Amino acid sequence: MKRFTCDELVGLITAYLDDALDPAEREGVHTHLACCQGCGRYFEQFRATIVALGDPPPEKLATDVRDRLMSAFRGRRR
Repeated sequence: MKRFTCDELVGLITAYLDDALDPAEREGVHTHLACCQGCGRYFEQFRATIVALGDPPPEKLATDVRDRLMSAFRGRRR
């Protein structure tokens, strides 16, 4: 199992949700989310945003909306 820092995990959330990680990475993300309250909240917020938007592909979001969302997610970890 791979261990991830919080910053690394943030970069993997989309791949985790898309089931695009190898088994060791997926287990590492799952373990980190179970142990890190902050990353667990971040994951739930990210997932809630996807549900609220109806899961449109990023290229179908208006550029200003996509940029604001990405800025907000990046800013959460700072």
